[in-house]
Amino acid sequence: MRFVLQCVSQASCTVEGRVTGAIERGYLILAGISDSDTEETADRMLKKVAGLRIFPDENGKTNLSLAEIGGSILLISQFTLYADCRKGNRPSFVKAGKPEHAERLYRYLLEHCRREGIGKTVEEGIFGADMKIALVNEGPFTLVLDSEELLRK
Repeated sequence: MRFVLQCVSQASCTVEGRVTGAIERGYLILAGISDSDTEETADRMLKKVAGLRIFPDENGKTNLSLAEIGGSILLISQFTLYADCRKGNRPSFVKAGKPEHAERLYRYLLEHCRREGIGKTVEEGIFGADMKIALVNEGPFTLVLDSEELLRK
């Protein structure tokens, strides 16, 4: 599982002219899912997300978590995070999860965030849709989280 996590002051997703999700301050998370990912992988990735202290405190130090700032999450499925660009000029996506598996885990990620209160609100895109994502990145502050690296023993 791969996340591109961006601290934002606002972000939104629009599909066919309709806003499907919008947040104020918090995280825009682009989530890529592979066939080897499981609910356990998702749980561990979200535990890391919830624990990150990357928002500035009163002294400007990156010291506050999402919960401490009362931030929200906009979660977007993003199979292109598994693009393999090593050969030629057209990326291969063979390492991206099959749509049925990826959508199930995407739904699980959303439900987990909502159930565990990760984020004041949790908004979403539309799996597999042509989405238009707008954001104002704070900092800018962007992290890439890869379960193969994060969860390695």
